[in-house]
Amino acid sequence: MAGIIVSPLGRIAEMAVRHGCREMLSLVAKGQDFHRPGIIDRDKHLTIGVNDISFAGTGELIAPQEMHVAQMIDFARKWDRSRPLLVHCWMGVSRSPAAALIAALAVEPDQDDDALARRLRLASPFATPNARIIEIGDDALSRKGRLVAAVRAIGRGADADGNAPFLLSLLPENRRHAG
Repeated sequence: MAGIIVSPLGRIAEMAVRHGCREMLSLVAKGQDFHRPGIIDRDKHLTIGVNDISFAGTGELIAPQEMHVAQMIDFARKWDRSRPLLVHCWMGVSRSPAAALIAALAVEPDQDDDALARRLRLASPFATPNARIIEIGDDALSRKGRLVAAVRAIGRGADADGNAPFLLSLLPENRRHAG
């Protein structure tokens, strides 16, 4: 079963080729220009224009909204899962790890939120998922506060330079090979 590759913008081409990704979710500031790697199918690439902020009302910055998270969930549920899904933002530290958690729960809703958050922390000591995306996703996926609590429990990640892509597995090892 494929997992989710979380990457900074500067490494998306390398990660797409290395992992054979054909689908990509981009979370970048509105109007931020970048090149979609040729290996990514054009019709399987979603760009969501949001800034890495956790509250609305900050001038021209765009805070993640319910419609953005709904788009993430819909996109993840259409992912064929034959190859890893590539999720990226500018640094690969906040928006994209949050989106990866949301995508993982969208396609595997029966998994434990705490175990998923711990897998994220093991995969990346730097990830600090965007709190607003997590809160909206928790509500949209009917997690009843479990995802928010799980992300709070792993705490803020270590300081990062934005150059540490990682793989988030969808299921814990003991469930991956079952049945």
